[in-house]
Amino acid sequence: MSAETLTSSEYIRHHLQNLTFGQLSDGSLGIARSAEQAKEMGFWAINLDTMFFSFALGVLFLFFFTRAAQKASAGVPSGLQNFVEWIIEFIDTSVRGSFTARNDMVAPLALTIFAWILLMNLMDLVPIDYLPLIAHAAGIPFLKVVPTTDPNATFGMSIGVFVLVVYYSIKMKGLGGFVGELTLQPFGKFGMPANIFLEGVNLIAKPISLALRLFGNMYAGEMIFILIALMGASWASVSFGSTLLFGSQIVLSLGWAIFHILIVTLQAFIFMTLTVVYLDMAHQEHH
Repeated sequence: MSAETLTSSEYIRHHLQNLTFGQLSDGSLGIARSAEQAKEMGFWAINLDTMFFSFALGVLFLFFFTRAAQKASAGVPSGLQNFVEWIIEFIDTSVRGSFTARNDMVAPLALTIFAWILLMNLMDLVPIDYLPLIAHAAGIPFLKVVPTTDPNATFGMSIGVFVLVVYYSIKMKGLGGFVGELTLQPFGKFGMPANIFLEGVNLIAKPISLALRLFGNMYAGEMIFILIALMGASWASVSFGSTLLFGSQIVLSLGWAIFHILIVTLQAFIFMTLTVVYLDMAHQEHH
């Protein structure tokens, strides 16, 4: 697990590997003990760490917001109630500015998306080796603690948004209106092949862009933390150069963590805002 016993390449690969469960090469079901085994499992495999932390953080979000709602009072609010009210007011203002139709589902959806993704992104601020070392001591070969660095998680959320966009497009415009929008715009019936291509690409690009934007930014951020953590092996030897390198690691880790707080918050906000915008477009007759 440590950079003292692994080469730099092995250390990076280890931290980027999910705890994958699926069918092993001998036909049995089990957990991959290497990156090669995980690749052999193919499509029908599940990343247990992504699922665990996603559900755990979702439960944490529901617990604190439910607790705040149960203890809400008309008097002086508690710290938790004040914090929750501030988030709800922030989300409500954002939705009112981006969503012009009327749908009581959109604001709660936006709140859930923002809070859930923010909590998952914030796991990137946990020191890179702490939880994997604990897992390794418990016999768990791999552990990635940031669900949004797994494209399966980001694509899962974006596909959910895509299904809602298609559903409300058909509900608001009718099946004929939805199909007509894909086939008759922007060049009319004589440009139908070009219309289908352009509108189809525009439709499919929505979930892909949502997923890849979140995944790419969080994956890059995690990679930088891993590269900074590699500098920690310098304190194994006592010299002026190693001491300077180790001190630089502390400064760089702190600086990147502070800057990363902005990134993790911004990515959650962008995903939420684009979801609201896409749903607003689905409620409009033309876009």
